[in-house]
Amino acid sequence: MKASEVRKMNAEQLNEKLTGLKKDLFFLRMQHATNQLDNPLKIRETKHDIARVKTVLRELQASEKQ
Repeated sequence: MKASEVRKMNAEQLNEKLTGLKKDLFFLRMQHATNQLDNPLKIRETKHDIARVKTVLRELQASEKQ
């Protein structure tokens, strides 16, 4: 997911996306622990996506306060 895609979403969509990404990360970690994960880089990519969504959400909150 690119940052430009994340910035096009509104706050509600971002919160839904964040919830979904956290669930994905949980299942990826579980698969990794049981040696069923094919591509361990998916964990890293998911963490980066979570950080992007959180950053944009924070920017939206900061712009609302001003």
